[in-house]
Amino acid sequence: MNLGKFQRKLLERTRRRRLAFFLTIDIGSIIVAVVLAFLLRFEGTIPSQYFQGGLQAAIVLVLISVVPVLLLSRLYSFTWAYVSLEDLLLLGRALALSALITGALFVLLRSQEFFLGFPRSVLLITYVLLFLFMAGLRLSKRAYLQWSAARKQGIGKERTLIVGARDEGEEILRSMLQSQKSAYVPLGFVDTHLSRVGATIHGVRILGTVDDLVRIIPEYGVQTLVIALPEHASADIRKAVELGRKAGLQNIQIVPPLSELIGGQISIRELRGVQVEDLMGREQVSLDAQTIKQFVADKKILVTGAAGSIGAELCRQIARFSPASLILVDQDETGMFWIARELRARFPQAPLESFVADITDEQKMRSILSRYKPEIIFHAAAYKHVPLMEEQVDEAVKNNVFGAFAIASLAVEQGTEKFVFISTDKAVNPKSVMGATKRLGEMICQMLNGKDHTKFVSVRFGNVLDSRGSVIPIFREQIRRGGPVTVTHPDMRRYFMSTPEACLLVLQAAAIGEGGEVFVLDMGKPVKILDLAKEMIRLSGYEPDKDIPIVFTGPRPGEKFFEDVLSAEEGTEATKHEKIFVAKLSSVEEQKLREGLELLREKVSVDDREAILLALKSIVPNYD
Repeated sequence: MNLGKFQRKLLERTRRRRLAFFLTIDIGSIIVAVVLAFLLRFEGTIPSQYFQGGLQAAIVLVLISVVPVLLLSRLYSFTWAYVSLEDLLLLGRALALSALITGALFVLLRSQEFFLGFPRSVLLITYVLLFLFMAGLRLSKRAYLQWSAARKQGIGKERTLIVGARDEGEEILRSMLQSQKSAYVPLGFVDTHLSRVGATIHGVRILGTVDDLVRIIPEYGVQTLVIALPEHASADIRKAVELGRKAGLQNIQIVPPLSELIGGQISIRELRGVQVEDLMGREQVSLDAQTIKQFVADKKILVTGAAGSIGAELCRQIARFSPASLILVDQDETGMFWIARELRARFPQAPLESFVADITDEQKMRSILSRYKPEIIFHAAAYKHVPLMEEQVDEAVKNNVFGAFAIASLAVEQGTEKFVFISTDKAVNPKSVMGATKRLGEMICQMLNGKDHTKFVSVRFGNVLDSRGSVIPIFREQIRRGGPVTVTHPDMRRYFMSTPEACLLVLQAAAIGEGGEVFVLDMGKPVKILDLAKEMIRLSGYEPDKDIPIVFTGPRPGEKFFEDVLSAEEGTEATKHEKIFVAKLSSVEEQKLREGLELLREKVSVDDREAILLALKSIVPNYD
């Protein structure tokens, strides 16, 4: 017998024993409930005539009504340690159905001798008692575990204060109380509303408001602060962090936004340290998950640039919606190894294929597309670093223009249903080579849209927080080294969005796109890079310009002070999603564009930098 068969046999034996144990307890509960119902009905003494058959018949009648219904309702499949309100409602429905069966059988059998003069109220009392017994037994293990955890307070666990007594706080408290392995002992809550102070949630008291943290933390010996506030409550999050630090706390954890949570479930496993994006105050994005699911579920989906920040997050979000298969393509072998490893661990049910490949290798890409026939392609592969691409103009054009053109043309050739081009706000009135190449990618998608039946859509957005090589990891490394933190100019501003938020909006835009659109995401308010640097320094426990100096280095080649999401000539049209708009762009002349691309290809082949730049300017409107 191999190991797999042995494990299955052992598991099946354990399940049978478990079923027999709980079924025996429920049968005992039925017998006790019927006897007690008689005692209650007759004020403590069961009349002797019911010992002649009525009592026994009632027990049998209830048994044959209840046991089959419990088995069919799968009430023995859940774990008693985690019994929930939904489980108790299921129990109630099962017993209500059993009561109807009992009533029907009683009507059929009431002429029998042992039911003559039988009080029907006994059956009603029986089912009330039965629900109380069965619900109580099912809650008993959970209650015991919570009581046991309460007894162990302070023994090797962190004395924890939760900030936020709303849904997020209640869920994180429940996770702490239910987990035997929890490292947290909840001492109490603080909230943003004075009116809630003094109330209790699952027996844990709301001790004060956020303003009281400096008093409460030393008074209760708090070791860990867990912030469970809505994503948009950045002012309260910032205040909690500042007051926690002021009170001497080093361990401050936060419940991430729902967009970062797999399945949207809040638990202690998801807690992480506070990051700068938690303090930026973006409103939580509402998404039409059903539309995204219909778009993604059971589809073969290919993502290029799958090892990059955007590509990897797209893969994570796509995997949540049950694609038929997910094909990853990237030339970064190390990045590909880690994202494929992560996805297989987190989404074992998602069929996954990964390829280390260069998108400009047309033969290789044709082989992948012809083999897997993806129905949707997300093209996220691109060179994105503005100053570097100013130096490597030929490589920027090869990858961002001709790589995109090759993949888009193969999508048409292989019958892909939808091609989604990941663009950037730097494509608007481009000042950099990178921005110009991305605008040219948009134009290629506009040109190819409608060829055969492939629909092309582009999605523009600004900077994503904490992406590789972006300003946040650079600042973090500079702070770790003790400074200085380098900012190009005090007036430099950028739009920012978290990577999960951006990718979910990309999926939403792709789902509603009908072909030919360039979607623009609402990036909120622009952020001053100087303010971001100061916030990160404070978040690390230092004071800007006192502990960590800030140095201005001057704008880099191709860099704007402010990025637009639309040019002056472009307007927008609303979509059914409040955060997604369609840019009104002029149409693309196919013949002119193809001629321009041929000229560009010729100049790239001889690596003539100035000629490449002139060719780009002749093709891309407003490229300066």
